Amino acid sequence: MNVYFIPGLGADKRVFKHIVLPDGFEVRHIEWLPPEAEESLPQYAKRLAALIPEEEPWCLVGLSFGGMLATEISKMRHPEKTILIASIQSPEELPFYFRWAAPLNLHKILPVGLFKQASLAKRIFTTETKEDKELLRKIIEESDPVFLRWAMGAIINWKPEQPAGKLYHIHGTGDRLLPIRYTRPTHLINGAGHLMVMNRAVEINKTLAAILADKK
Repeated sequence: MNVYFIPGLGADKRVFKHIVLPDGFEVRHIEWLPPEAEESLPQYAKRLAALIPEEEPWCLVGLSFGGMLATEISKMRHPEKTILIASIQSPEELPFYFRWAAPLNLHKILPVGLFKQASLAKRIFTTETKEDKELLRKIIEESDPVFLRWAMGAIINWKPEQPAGKLYHIHGTGDRLLPIRYTRPTHLINGAGHLMVMNRAVEINKTLAAILADKK
């Protein structure tokens, strides 16, 4: 069965380099599309959903921002399983300071370069290997500022049109970007942070295998 992966904001498929699925499941990557003017998160999710073939059963995995999109796609296309990693299931799970930013339109004012610089600086204090740190720096430096600005606006203005169905949600107890106290995960990775898909990949792979094997 194909398992489609959507990366997080400012990232691409390279962030899933350590993901290994059990026999019978194949990793497939969904590539970003250029956003359209004033496009909402659900509208963008609908265009991403069109990239997934309809003929055979499939599963969906979304990381961070990709998990928000996976939530919306699951309402339209009903995959066998939808799995969020270090993400949220609805805008109600956004930390309050994200919600406060919406009326201020800060995403239109703040330089995107600050977002990149903060992400790059944080690599000094994270636990990825030297090789992975270099990969993350490259991914961040190559990220499209137009897409970043659009995505930040889409997140803080996210208004789901219908509730999500059953979701599997893997979250780290040490996630500082999307703190666990605001979320409702089904699976916990103790002490893991927002980029656990890279520095705690062994545990992520075990959890993914258990979820994919779940017959419920």
